[in-house]
Amino acid sequence: MKKAYIFPGQGSQFKGMGLDLYQSSESAKALFDSANEILGFDITKIMFEGTDEELKQTNVTQPAIFIHSVALAKTSANFAPDMVAGHSLGEFSALVAAGGLSFEQGLKLVAQRADAMQEACEIRPSTMAAILGLDDKTIEDICASITDEIVVPANYNCPGQVVISGSVEGVEKACELLKAAGAKRALLLQVGGAFHSPLMEPAREKLAAAIKAAEFQTPICPIYQNVNAKPSTDISVIRENLIAQLTAPVRWTQSVEAMVADGAGSFIESGPGKVLQGLVKKIAGPVELSSI
Repeated sequence: MKKAYIFPGQGSQFKGMGLDLYQSSESAKALFDSANEILGFDITKIMFEGTDEELKQTNVTQPAIFIHSVALAKTSANFAPDMVAGHSLGEFSALVAAGGLSFEQGLKLVAQRADAMQEACEIRPSTMAAILGLDDKTIEDICASITDEIVVPANYNCPGQVVISGSVEGVEKACELLKAAGAKRALLLQVGGAFHSPLMEPAREKLAAAIKAAEFQTPICPIYQNVNAKPSTDISVIRENLIAQLTAPVRWTQSVEAMVADGAGSFIESGPGKVLQGLVKKIAGPVELSSI
């Protein structure tokens, strides 16, 4: 039975995240301390003592989740993945844990990604919404039918749960149409903007240069990437998929299905919370679920 390690994205942060690891592991402490130096501010203080509001800031949330996720994997005595995957931001954590990027390079890219996404959010009012209880095709068709605004499927989280993303007007219009088409719920999310949509194009352009300049190594196992739900160890493919990820949907359902098809029977979550374990259970059914 193959082991798949999975890494969460934005939204799984909580006050005090990583503190127990910091206090119990010297190697983890060294990683946390180096993160403060790399970022140029005391992110660990915000992680351990900050308010929920502080932790929600994109430029804090993304590095914080990355640091916690990677530290858990790097300090785990049993970390031996046959494959890895991460949800959105988590793709960077997965790549670093699997040796495709150094911790420093990965953290710098995550910080640049967070800043670029924040700047893109400020250009135009935008949002996201969770659509529950409707099939993917209906959601795709209704989003495509709205031509005067931007709205697209952004996260295929699990069967019956897709997040859409776009302009405020586009998302609100889509929510009304999707409810009329039979969606059980259409919930506007408290997010900074339209992640994984064409409105992230300015961020994609900024991050592309940084990713192309970063030094990658061949990872120790395949990484199943968000853009196409396919495994890769090819550095050039990994780079291009990381760049495309900002404006493309997160195909999490398809990624988990592909990992199961390739022999994954144990999914181990590395990071704050257990959100991904819940999604995997809905996608894959009776597989082993745990966290580091």
